[in-house]
Amino acid sequence: MRAVTERDIRKSFVNCSQGEAKRLSLPRDLDRMPWEDLDFLGWRDHTAHERAYMVVERDDRLVGVALRLPTVRTGLRKSVCSVCLTTHRGQGVTLMAAPKAGKAGREGNTVGLLMCADLACSLYIRGKRSSGPGGRFEEDLTVEEQIERASANLAGFLDRLSV
Repeated sequence: MRAVTERDIRKSFVNCSQGEAKRLSLPRDLDRMPWEDLDFLGWRDHTAHERAYMVVERDDRLVGVALRLPTVRTGLRKSVCSVCLTTHRGQGVTLMAAPKAGKAGREGNTVGLLMCADLACSLYIRGKRSSGPGGRFEEDLTVEEQIERASANLAGFLDRLSV
Protein backbone atom coordinates (compact mmCIF):
# COMPACT_ATOMS: atom_id res chain seq x y z
CA MET A 1 0.00 0.00 0.00
CA ARG A 2 1.19 3.52 -0.68
CA ALA A 3 1.70 5.88 2.24
CA VAL A 4 -1.36 8.02 2.93
CA THR A 5 -1.88 11.24 4.82
CA GLU A 6 -4.43 12.18 7.45
CA ARG A 7 -6.27 14.22 4.83
CA ASP A 8 -6.33 11.27 2.37
CA ILE A 9 -7.76 9.02 5.07
CA ARG A 10 -10.48 11.41 6.20
CA LYS A 11 -11.62 12.05 2.60
CA SER A 12 -11.80 8.32 1.80
CA PHE A 13 -14.69 7.24 4.05
CA VAL A 14 -17.75 6.00 2.19
CA ASN A 15 -20.03 4.82 4.99
CA CYS A 16 -20.02 7.73 7.40
CA SER A 17 -20.63 11.46 7.17
CA GLN A 18 -17.89 14.00 6.53
CA GLY A 19 -18.32 15.20 10.11
CA GLU A 20 -17.87 11.70 11.50
CA ALA A 21 -14.80 11.18 9.31
CA LYS A 22 -13.38 14.49 10.53
CA ARG A 23 -13.81 13.45 14.20
CA LEU A 24 -12.59 9.84 14.06
CA SER A 25 -9.35 8.91 15.79
CA LEU A 26 -6.47 8.11 13.47
CA PRO A 27 -3.65 5.67 14.21
CA ARG A 28 -1.13 7.25 16.56
CA ASP A 29 1.82 5.94 14.57
CA LEU A 30 0.68 6.87 11.06
CA ASP A 31 4.13 8.23 10.21
CA ARG A 32 5.76 4.89 11.18
CA MET A 33 3.47 2.46 9.35
CA PRO A 34 5.21 -0.35 7.42
CA TRP A 35 3.50 0.74 4.19
CA GLU A 36 5.43 -1.72 2.01
CA ASP A 37 4.01 -4.61 4.09
CA LEU A 38 0.38 -3.41 4.17
CA ASP A 39 -2.36 -4.39 1.74
CA PHE A 40 -4.77 -2.09 3.60
CA LEU A 41 -4.55 0.25 6.58
CA GLY A 42 -6.60 -0.98 9.51
CA TRP A 43 -6.75 0.27 13.10
CA ARG A 44 -8.82 0.13 16.25
CA ASP A 45 -10.08 3.39 17.73
CA HIS A 46 -8.05 4.08 20.88
CA THR A 47 -10.86 6.26 22.29
CA ALA A 48 -13.79 3.86 21.62
CA HIS A 49 -12.92 0.17 21.67
CA GLU A 50 -16.04 -0.89 19.78
CA ARG A 51 -14.90 1.04 16.68
CA ALA A 52 -12.36 0.17 14.01
CA TYR A 53 -11.51 1.55 10.59
CA MET A 54 -9.88 0.39 7.40
CA VAL A 55 -8.66 2.18 4.30
CA VAL A 56 -8.19 0.12 1.13
CA GLU A 57 -6.73 1.09 -2.24
CA ARG A 58 -9.32 0.14 -4.84
CA ASP A 59 -9.40 1.06 -8.51
CA ASP A 60 -6.73 3.75 -7.97
CA ARG A 61 -8.67 5.42 -5.17
CA LEU A 62 -8.82 5.08 -1.41
CA VAL A 63 -11.93 3.59 0.17
CA GLY A 64 -12.34 4.12 3.91
CA VAL A 65 -14.79 2.00 5.90
CA ALA A 66 -15.98 2.57 9.46
CA LEU A 67 -16.50 -0.69 11.36
CA ARG A 68 -18.28 -1.61 14.59
CA LEU A 69 -17.29 -4.46 16.88
CA PRO A 70 -19.67 -6.21 19.25
CA THR A 71 -19.73 -4.71 22.72
CA VAL A 72 -20.06 -8.17 24.28
CA ARG A 73 -17.62 -10.68 22.92
CA THR A 74 -17.62 -14.34 23.68
CA GLY A 75 -14.34 -16.20 23.83
CA LEU A 76 -14.37 -18.83 21.12
CA ARG A 77 -11.80 -21.60 21.35
CA LYS A 78 -10.48 -20.97 17.84
CA SER A 79 -11.74 -18.97 14.92
CA VAL A 80 -10.47 -18.08 11.45
CA CYS A 81 -10.22 -14.65 9.85
CA SER A 82 -12.18 -14.59 6.60
CA VAL A 83 -9.67 -12.18 5.00
CA CYS A 84 -6.25 -13.75 5.65
CA LEU A 85 -7.34 -17.19 6.93
CA THR A 86 -5.25 -16.87 10.10
CA THR A 87 -6.49 -18.94 13.04
CA HIS A 88 -6.66 -17.22 16.42
CA ARG A 89 -7.52 -18.47 19.88
CA GLY A 90 -9.94 -16.64 22.13
CA GLN A 91 -10.97 -13.22 20.89
CA GLY A 92 -8.33 -12.85 18.17
CA VAL A 93 -11.05 -12.88 15.50
CA THR A 94 -14.15 -10.75 15.85
CA LEU A 95 -17.22 -9.87 13.85
CA MET A 96 -16.80 -6.43 12.33
CA ALA A 97 -19.96 -4.80 11.04
CA ALA A 98 -19.99 -1.87 8.64
CA PRO A 99 -22.96 0.28 7.70
CA LYS A 100 -23.62 0.02 3.97
CA ALA A 101 -22.75 3.04 1.86
CA GLY A 102 -25.44 5.57 0.99
CA LYS A 103 -29.16 5.37 1.75
CA ALA A 104 -29.06 1.69 2.75
CA GLY A 105 -26.55 2.49 5.50
CA ARG A 106 -28.57 5.46 6.73
CA GLU A 107 -31.52 3.05 7.02
CA GLY A 108 -29.45 0.81 9.30
CA ASN A 109 -28.35 -1.92 6.88
CA THR A 110 -24.93 -3.40 7.65
CA VAL A 111 -22.53 -6.01 6.31
CA GLY A 112 -20.44 -8.20 8.60
CA LEU A 113 -17.02 -9.80 8.32
CA LEU A 114 -15.09 -12.11 10.66
CA MET A 115 -11.65 -10.53 10.79
CA CYS A 116 -8.45 -10.43 12.84
CA ALA A 117 -9.34 -8.24 15.82
CA ASP A 118 -6.10 -6.30 15.44
CA LEU A 119 -6.62 -5.79 11.66
CA ALA A 120 -3.06 -7.02 11.00
CA CYS A 121 -3.94 -9.50 8.24
CA SER A 122 -1.16 -8.23 5.97
CA LEU A 123 1.45 -8.86 8.66
CA TYR A 124 0.17 -12.37 9.45
CA ILE A 125 0.35 -13.36 5.77
CA ARG A 126 3.93 -12.08 5.47
CA GLY A 127 5.05 -13.80 8.69
CA LYS A 128 5.80 -10.46 10.38
CA ARG A 129 3.31 -11.19 13.17
CA SER A 130 2.25 -14.48 14.72
CA SER A 131 -1.05 -15.52 16.27
CA GLY A 132 0.66 -18.42 18.04
CA PRO A 133 1.11 -22.11 17.29
CA GLY A 134 -1.17 -23.32 14.52
CA GLY A 135 -2.13 -19.78 13.53
CA ARG A 136 -1.08 -20.09 9.91
CA PHE A 137 -1.44 -23.33 8.02
CA GLU A 138 1.36 -24.33 5.71
CA GLU A 139 0.07 -23.82 2.18
CA ASP A 140 1.28 -24.52 -1.31
CA LEU A 141 0.40 -20.94 -2.24
CA THR A 142 3.18 -18.40 -2.39
CA VAL A 143 3.00 -15.33 -0.16
CA GLU A 144 2.04 -13.29 -3.24
CA GLU A 145 -0.83 -15.68 -3.98
CA GLN A 146 -1.97 -15.49 -0.36
CA ILE A 147 -1.90 -11.68 -0.60
CA GLU A 148 -4.01 -11.86 -3.78
CA ARG A 149 -6.51 -14.17 -2.04
CA ALA A 150 -6.78 -11.84 0.97
CA SER A 151 -7.25 -8.85 -1.36
CA ALA A 152 -10.01 -10.73 -3.20
CA ASN A 153 -11.69 -11.62 0.12
CA LEU A 154 -11.56 -7.97 1.17
CA ALA A 155 -12.86 -6.85 -2.23
CA GLY A 156 -15.86 -9.16 -1.80
CA PHE A 157 -16.64 -7.45 1.51
CA LEU A 158 -16.36 -4.00 -0.10
CA ASP A 159 -18.62 -5.13 -2.96
CA ARG A 160 -21.28 -6.09 -0.41
CA LEU A 161 -21.03 -2.55 1.00
CA SER A 162 -21.82 -1.25 -2.51
CA VAL A 163 -18.54 0.66 -2.71
